[in-house]
Amino acid sequence: MKRLRLIGIDPSTGDDECPTVWFDEETREIVIQGWKASDELRTACLETGSIPDSEDVVRLPERMVPILRKACDAADGTDVR
Repeated sequence: MKRLRLIGIDPSTGDDECPTVWFDEETREIVIQGWKASDELRTACLETGSIPDSEDVVRLPERMVPILRKACDAADGTDVR
């Protein structure tokens, strides 16, 4: 069985295939590849809490909202295959 299910790639991405959203069937987690956050954005995020070394901040464009909804549907089991 394939562990990662591709949910979608940014429709405006071109050839670099980023940003991308997957659903991990084994761990039941949404996996996101996005643009690295700028230092300014990271600083703004730190105003609400810490960012552990094992985590990071990524950015996704608004046009990927439908793809994120699909990933959430996969996570809660409401998607139809």
